[in-house]
Amino acid sequence: MKHLPQSEESPLIRTEEDIIEIIQKDKLMMEILKAAKTLNLPDWWICAGFVRSKIWDTLYGFIERTAIPDVDVIYFDKGDLTESTEKILEKKLKSLFPGIPWSVKNEARMHLVNNIPPYTSSVDAISKFPETATALGVKLNHEHQVVLTAPCGIDDVIHFRVKPTTFFAETEERIAIYQERITKKNWKSIWPKIIVIYN
Repeated sequence: MKHLPQSEESPLIRTEEDIIEIIQKDKLMMEILKAAKTLNLPDWWICAGFVRSKIWDTLYGFIERTAIPDVDVIYFDKGDLTESTEKILEKKLKSLFPGIPWSVKNEARMHLVNNIPPYTSSVDAISKFPETATALGVKLNHEHQVVLTAPCGIDDVIHFRVKPTTFFAETEERIAIYQERITKKNWKSIWPKIIVIYN
């Protein structure tokens, strides 16, 4: 993959506040967050690569953002576990903000898809994503300020460490899924500093 041009200096990211600041300064990310907020979903977040890739791009000093395969909007609603509702919500977002690869999932039903015990909240679901570096979510509060959740911390993501979450490290089956995902994503071709830990 072609590497993106880098600026003279790559900003340092040391804290959760630093991550919030770089997102608040990103006009496109803020517009995407504002669009998702209009749905008024319970316990909603935009998570995973949306946040992780921004951190890595910033640390690398990329002038252009790397492509986002999908913008993952999650929420938690035990009262409606139908997949069709997620598709309706996706359609609303696509009409509101075309050209964004929206993906909407209700984490209250995803345990049925993944054949695991139910999640207790969206943040619980994020904590059980495959990699600690991807276990991140952001949303806007009532004052339209960025809120970050990082249930596995930010140490791995800011140091380019990719390793399985505790949940994914629990079984050989999940480790196999994690390893297959790492191969498929091939993040090192974009961000060569990444250190992959396989178990």
